[in-house]
This record gives sequence, structure tokens and C-alpha cells, in this order.
Amino acid sequence: MGQTITEKIFSDHVGHAVKAGEIIKSKIDMVIGNDITTPISIRAFEESGATKLANPDGFSIVMDHYIPAKDIASANQAKISREFAYKHDLKHYFDEKDMGIEHALLPEKGLIVPGDVIIGADSHTCTHGALGAFATGMGSTDLAFAMITGENWFKVPESIKVVFSGKPKKYVYGKDLILEVIRILGVDGALYRTLEFTGDTIGYLSMDDRFSLCNMAIEAGAKSGIVAVDDITKAFLNDKNLAREPKFFYSDEDATYVHVLHIDVANLEPVIAYPFLPSNGKSINEAVKDDLSIDQVFIGSCTNGRLEDLRIAATILKGRKVARKTRLIITPATQKISLQAQKEGLVDIFIEAGAVFSNPTCGACLGGYMGILGEGERCVSTTNRNFVGRMGARTSEIYLANSAVAAASAVMGKITDPRSL
Repeated sequence: MGQTITEKIFSDHVGHAVKAGEIIKSKIDMVIGNDITTPISIRAFEESGATKLANPDGFSIVMDHYIPAKDIASANQAKISREFAYKHDLKHYFDEKDMGIEHALLPEKGLIVPGDVIIGADSHTCTHGALGAFATGMGSTDLAFAMITGENWFKVPESIKVVFSGKPKKYVYGKDLILEVIRILGVDGALYRTLEFTGDTIGYLSMDDRFSLCNMAIEAGAKSGIVAVDDITKAFLNDKNLAREPKFFYSDEDATYVHVLHIDVANLEPVIAYPFLPSNGKSINEAVKDDLSIDQVFIGSCTNGRLEDLRIAATILKGRKVARKTRLIITPATQKISLQAQKEGLVDIFIEAGAVFSNPTCGACLGGYMGILGEGERCVSTTNRNFVGRMGARTSEIYLANSAVAAASAVMGKITDPRSL
């Protein structure tokens, strides 16, 4: 019986063939912490009596949620991670001097490598599956165990094969594909399973699209999302000084899947997830008919804050103005993306249109800062969650969309099909 790509990655890490459902202890290639979750891991690490990291080159801390600090509490929280990083002379510590959202920054730095097993104390760690790696979120104490031992326990997940077919229409991106998957499966339809994304559509998707696709696998309850390495992946990796030698794994034709989901992308319209679940998806045509006015538009996050997203938004915003009663906040995912956006003149376009262009941060996405919503306000957001109170007041509403829909909605002050501009 054949193996899935996920089973092969774990087999390689434990030294013998494994199948879905097995409980294994696997070596971890990269452990990822951030300014919110790492202090808990540090406390557990120190309370255990541990004095050194099992694999210091396989541990990174990215200060990305409340940095620069928004208040005294967040400053003190950040201080814990900073002191630990300096104490252990941590090689992969990223703060204000070289900041970025962790799930964009680490691939950019070459620290995520095909064939890796990756864990992070952040649910959207599954983003890194776009590079043909197994990546999943875990709790802070699980992170501490990996910091101490270099390993962790896993139940090898079963896989759902998602087969995308056809060329996407204009203004249909990876974000729309994953919102459609979540609409079909629901928020728990892939619980503790891997979503393995396949089909001829993958060849039309950029790496930015693929990161967006895998990023939201967790919103269907999945343990991970994954895309096998192809020429597009290799081109992305080509200019990077990779932390390890990549290993390319591919599912066997006779691999076992618990479900196979077919989606005709050629006929897919942009998808909008209405409040208060990522699974509450509607087509752009339905959303436009609802004629919903928008108070704020946010373009950014680990889902859609990459360079391609900024280019898409700039194409729509160029020569146009943000609607009088609408606010537009644009947040690049890393400093490198910010610099490139400036070089290409994108930042000029954003500011001239009436947008705020901020530093890289997760702040707005989780209702921390840099874009809090007030009572009853509506926001079109390129983020990944639209639960009650996610971005601010509990009576606010979040509509998840791709960057083109977000930019068009900012111009018109209501949910808008970018093809109509």
C-alpha cells in the first residue's frame, strides 16, 4: 500500500515506514515561537531545569504580534523573549530590526525547507506546508518539550485529497480556493487531518497563492495543509540560503485518503466569508447584491500580506481614492516586502489613494492594535478569521476576502466585485 506525502515525511524522520493513525515521536526541524506564546514556553523550559536548547539552530522566535509594543503589558511580554534570546545567543531571533510576520518571514529567510517537520505555537503554522513540509500549530508547553528534547509526539494524520481543476478566472486566487474548501467542508470537516492540495490548478498558483491556501487549512479543522514541490516551489527556493538540504516527497498513486474532494476552479468566482465563520462563504455576486457598506478594509496578515497581494491592491487603487466613509489599512508581511513595495512605487499609490501603510505586524488580525473595530462596524479583511470580536468590538462584522476584492471595496465603500471597476 502506498503512502501519502505526509506519511513519507514522518517515515523519513523516524527511520521506518509509518501509516496514518500511528503515534510516533519525531525529530523537529524548526520550532517557531512568537512574542505572545513564547513566554509560556520559556517558563516551562526553565521550570523543567533545562539549561540549553536541544537544537538551537532549529528554534526561532519572531516578534510579530504586538511589536513595536502597544502598551506596557506587551512591552513586558516581549522583554521575556528578548532576554531569553540574548541569553541563549539565539541565531534565529527576529525583532524590530528585521521584523516580519513569522509565517512570511521564515520562508523568506530560507529557514523552512521541503521535507521538514515544523511546529509553532501559532495555529497558522500550517502555512509552511506550501513548501512541501509538514507544519502544524501546537501549544506552548508542546513547544517547550521540543525546545528541551528536539522532538515531539504526533499522531500521523489521515489525509483528505483536494483536487483543483481548471485555470482560475481573473481576480480568483489561492484565498478563494481555500475559502471554497472551507465552505464545503465546514470548520471541522478536516479535523486532525492533512489537506493535501493537488490538481492541474496548482500549476497556475504562485507561491504567495499557495501560502494563502495552506495558511487557512486550520480553519477547516485540519492539522496541516500541504502542496508537493514543483518547479514553482524550486524557483522560490532558488535564491535562498536554505538552512538544510531539501527533501522532496510525493504521494504514491495508491496512497490512502479518507476523502477526495474535487473543485472546478475554472467556474469559481471570488469567495467572501460572511460573519461569523470562515465557512460562511458566498460568491462575490451574492455579496454585491447585499449592498453592504464598509467602515474599514484591511489588507495584510500571514494570509494575504505578501508582495503579490500589495501589487494586486495597487493595480486597483492606482488613480482612485478610498471612499470617504471607509478606512483602508495596508500591512506588509515583512520588512523586505515593505522595501520592495516602496521601490515599485506601490506605497505612493496606497498613500495617494488615502490608505495607511503600516509596519509588519499581526496586530489588526487578532484585534490587538493597528486596526481595532468599533461597535457595529463592518470590515472587509484579507485575514483568516471572522469570529465574533476577532478584530475588536463583539458587535463588529468581518468579511474575509482576497486582496482584489478588499481594494475594490475600499474604493467603493461597500463590498465590490473588482471586475466592475
